[in-house]
Amino acid sequence: MSQKEKPRKNNVTHTRAIQRDRSLQPLREPPPEAIEQLLEELVSPIVYAQAATYRVMGLRQRILTLPVMVAFLLGLIWRQVGSVSDAVRELNKFGILWARPAVVSQQAVSERLRTFPAQLFQRILLDLLPLMQLRWRERQRPLPDVIAWVQQHFAGAWILDGSTLDSLLRKVGLLREGQGPVLAGRMAALLQVAARLPEQIWYEQDSQAHDRVFWEGALGLVPADGLILFDLGFYNYLHFDQLTQRLIFFVTRCKQGAAYQIERVLHSEAQLHDYVIHLGCGSKRCQSLYRLVEVEYHGLGYRYLTNVLDPARLPAAYVPQLYQQRWRIEDAFYAAKRLLGLAYLWVGSLNGVQVQVWATWLLYLLLVDLTDRVAEVMQRPYEDISMEMVFKGLAFFVRAKQLGQASDPVAYLVADAKLLGILKHRNHPKSALTSALPP
Repeated sequence: MSQKEKPRKNNVTHTRAIQRDRSLQPLREPPPEAIEQLLEELVSPIVYAQAATYRVMGLRQRILTLPVMVAFLLGLIWRQVGSVSDAVRELNKFGILWARPAVVSQQAVSERLRTFPAQLFQRILLDLLPLMQLRWRERQRPLPDVIAWVQQHFAGAWILDGSTLDSLLRKVGLLREGQGPVLAGRMAALLQVAARLPEQIWYEQDSQAHDRVFWEGALGLVPADGLILFDLGFYNYLHFDQLTQRLIFFVTRCKQGAAYQIERVLHSEAQLHDYVIHLGCGSKRCQSLYRLVEVEYHGLGYRYLTNVLDPARLPAAYVPQLYQQRWRIEDAFYAAKRLLGLAYLWVGSLNGVQVQVWATWLLYLLLVDLTDRVAEVMQRPYEDISMEMVFKGLAFFVRAKQLGQASDPVAYLVADAKLLGILKHRNHPKSALTSALPP
């Protein structure tokens, strides 16, 4: 059988292969001193503020306290340590972040990951979010035209989507019995379009749960006059009318074969058609009027739905560009799962999975903040900066600092932006109509 003819590995084999590969990798460089200071400055006070909740839960003060566990997990995720045992050796010998060296066993840490209340990590994440949002608002950097337009004409814009976590290996806890892989559940995020910061993160144990289980939670967070972007996973006529009744606006793709009747034509030309429509038919007809924008690009047609009926408030040419911003949440999931390692789960307990989810998103906030600082210094839109290459570029900064060639990570990343791949490669500019259409 040739190389091309070999079958693809199943989820379990793939997960175990990742585990073997990761366990053979050397430890990555620790966070630069400036990043460690930022973590301690932003996260540490919130961690210690949870001490009262820690005591109310009846948790005893021991070596693996909340501050130590948070430092341990953040250090483990940042450095992409191959296994918990490797991180335990680090903690024993050198300490991690603000946690000083402590003699603990791998068994003790594994048990702590299985039983330590995950909601404590979730509270730290939620308490940190407003601070990170404030830091974003205080910065000045250019915004893409479509985002600047939305910021001026709406109360804000958010993206909603869900993502399935990878398989768990049956090693500990309730997963020891039984056969085959078990998916680790689903997570969802409501992401701010402009800031790339989550408004909220959810975790659902049922990996087969439909994205719509997150709908009500998200709906309560988007204010009137706000705008929400979502894909076909949330496509539902009742949802459309619900948003319209609450004066919340949306943009989504129009499902293929959707029934509608044109109420009036707003604009019509070769590549762009803009209609006000009655959506659905019979008993499934929507109560409100909606807007259908059809765009042709490279011989393919794309159709979008919105309840923003006034083209002066949302020009038709901006509708496909705005929907493209929905892909920013896919970037966020990629960063969490692949860049920060959430695709690799250390433990088989569901509590441990949740602990890792919240800790990973906490580090995602820091990475967004760092990328935004680079964008501000370069006076470039955030979307021009590669978060992945910012993260990878920090390893080069650590080496440069050791050689006495650099002292500030942001200045170093900006100075060597081209060499490090910090600036994304852009194709030749297209027209305002087609610049943001899907490939």
